[in-house]
Amino acid sequence: MAKSNRGKGALQALAGLGAAALLAPASELRWARASQPLTDRWEHVPVEKRGATLLGISYRPRQVEALGLDARATLPVLLDHPFPLVRLGAYWDEIEPAPGMFCPAELDWQVEAAGRAGKQVIVCVGAVKTFGYPEFFVPAHHRRAPLPEGSLVGPDSHPALLAAATEHLTRLVERYRDRRAIIAWQVEHEAVDPLGMEHSWRLSERFVAREVEAVRAADPTRPIMMNGFLPTSLAVAAQQWWRTRDQGDSLAVATRHADVVGIDFYPRHALVGVGHRALYLDGSRRSWQQRRRQKLQATAARSGKRVMVAEGQAEPWEAVTTPPNPYRGAMYSCRPEQVIENFNQCLRWDPALWAYLFWGAEYWLLRQRGGDDRYVRAFDRVLAVSGDA
Repeated sequence: MAKSNRGKGALQALAGLGAAALLAPASELRWARASQPLTDRWEHVPVEKRGATLLGISYRPRQVEALGLDARATLPVLLDHPFPLVRLGAYWDEIEPAPGMFCPAELDWQVEAAGRAGKQVIVCVGAVKTFGYPEFFVPAHHRRAPLPEGSLVGPDSHPALLAAATEHLTRLVERYRDRRAIIAWQVEHEAVDPLGMEHSWRLSERFVAREVEAVRAADPTRPIMMNGFLPTSLAVAAQQWWRTRDQGDSLAVATRHADVVGIDFYPRHALVGVGHRALYLDGSRRSWQQRRRQKLQATAARSGKRVMVAEGQAEPWEAVTTPPNPYRGAMYSCRPEQVIENFNQCLRWDPALWAYLFWGAEYWLLRQRGGDDRYVRAFDRVLAVSGDA
């Protein structure tokens, strides 16, 4: 889900937020001061044992830029932490900035850095959508006109886009398939869901299936991961069902086409901010949400598919695109202790997860640069304590 309320769809976003607030049960709503006092509670929260679950992070170069960090310095610092798995993204508009150009140098560097650090790598090859705001990275020369709002983008309606996407995917996979560090390919990002409230067009399942076929043809040896947003509030669940009712949401499509189903898990996020306070949604521990997640895991298990948390919330999700960085405060949507608590909640799921990727590593370094190392130390504490016998 695109974690923003800005852009051309702002009015539509506000309408959607209002609807969500009206639909949400009072027990899922929190009206709170956005910036909370810092505490050392993260030092005392129990940590679940990870067992065989792989731990890691996602690396977002565009978020690094948005936070004012240095990309070449940030990734090595993150890779120095003792986790085994990192997810990298291939951004189509960066790799193909003009017709006939192929510029993978930045991704080359990231894959090589991860390999040198001894990490295993999942590469999100896109093509249309890749993780990290704005999540849509089709080069301008492949989109002469905006994708029609309210429509399904499919092989029949957009054959040229599909042809360009599959050609791009094939070229990427063929370039990196000999890299031993890479253990899986991710196709699209929240493949068939709309881009938050900012756009209402969606990729059709047939479009995505053709992309999956292209990746499998280029590399039959590695599994394919596909991810989707797991709603943690009744209001968002109802909205997501309504908007994807014709073909199912991205998690449903992942169970049909992927080898690994990735869950994007955000227990608490802001709907709207008013002054120093904000209205938040949080229903992650309600019984209906647990039943949906259990059903998803059971469906995946029956098909022999692995399940992972592709994005476990470990940074704030407020009512703005870039997470706020308050001096001597922590945002209510994700304080340092919640980095651990969100991890704990997912590690209690049955059956056990194949992997858990923390979302927000770049933000931790921003906080650390400003004198608050609680987020990164909470992460380090999980790595250290979760593996203790």
